[in-house]
Amino acid sequence: MSKLAWISVLAALAAVPASAETAIPDLRGTWTGESESIVLGGANPHHATGTPAPEPRFSGIAFTMTIDKQDGRRFSGKFTSARTSDTIIAVLSRSGSIYMVDDDGYTVGTMLAPNRMELCYMHLAPATRVVSCTEMTKRP
Repeated sequence: MSKLAWISVLAALAAVPASAETAIPDLRGTWTGESESIVLGGANPHHATGTPAPEPRFSGIAFTMTIDKQDGRRFSGKFTSARTSDTIIAVLSRSGSIYMVDDDGYTVGTMLAPNRMELCYMHLAPATRVVSCTEMTKRP
């Protein structure tokens, strides 16, 4: 292969990562979903039942996330259930991963489409454990 052909091939390969990056979606708005959770102990305020569970129990809660601020990859808002509401802050990685915190736990997520994301939450305290994944859909 000639030098010109090799240079063309290498230039094309070098351009692939730049074109593979996607635009940052506008996340502001209302997102809803139903969690698939497993809880041990007293749970967190969203999953609390009043009596701590001595054995793991399965739970499902309807959630609404309202994102009211976004600056590039950074965003914030409220994550709400029928029982309580948490202020969240988060970032969206260039690969589409989401990293979020509230006042008592951590969430790792993935953008599935511009209007869909999966959020997986982890909460660990001395008497409480919660692990939960929720597919959220943005409302028009």
